[in-house]
Amino acid sequence: MKVSKSDRQARIVAELRAAPALRVNDLAEKLDVSTETVRRDLTELSERGLINRTYGGATRPLSLEPAIAEREQMMVAERERIANAAVALVEDNDILMIGGGATTLHFARRLSAERNHLTIITHAFSIAVALASNPLHKVLMLPGQYDGREGLISGPDTIDALQKYRASKAFLGASGLTVEGPSDAGVGPGLIYGAMMRRSSETVILADNTKFGRSSLAVYGTWSENVLLVTDQTPERGLADVLEESGTEIIVAHA
Repeated sequence: MKVSKSDRQARIVAELRAAPALRVNDLAEKLDVSTETVRRDLTELSERGLINRTYGGATRPLSLEPAIAEREQMMVAERERIANAAVALVEDNDILMIGGGATTLHFARRLSAERNHLTIITHAFSIAVALASNPLHKVLMLPGQYDGREGLISGPDTIDALQKYRASKAFLGASGLTVEGPSDAGVGPGLIYGAMMRRSSETVILADNTKFGRSSLAVYGTWSENVLLVTDQTPERGLADVLEESGTEIIVAHA
């Protein structure tokens, strides 16, 4: 059965979500088409800004964040330090909202080992599984549409369900941190994180230094005295100045 050009190009973009770079010959084999067809597809996708064309293939554009499984293998030591520092902000019997992400997953694993009798509201399966390994925690899974690439739930049903809960703290990751606020690469997750901020008395952002000055698609909140940033390095002056002016506390988890 012949695959249409739109389906073929969607497959190329999907392949680049799974791997940061691909070669023409490999794509031709995967798609069962000629290398000339692949080159034409790559040229069109590059012109649309969906990929970066390279000699002999293509790479993922910087705006396309790696899948959660790939991100979990990056900045592991930094994320562990951030997670360890963040656990100190949690007491037994707290009610928490936790957003999806690689850093928040490290945090959830530490919570499971070091705290008891927590109530956790989340939309991420990996975080639910990590916390449910401790039978003393109560884990509430939000409803909605499942994103297999990110392993999380989002959508209008998720937002509606969040309105029924209040939490003492929301622990959220971020794809980018700028003077405007924390942001996420996905519109759906960004809407969830914004709702979690509004339904929590305090928000703790967990993000490593690679997110400083990086702007992603969906800005989901602003810096304020009700927001705390846990990171692995002191932010550069521009961002640090705005955080100080807004009353946002910074906790730096040193090695």
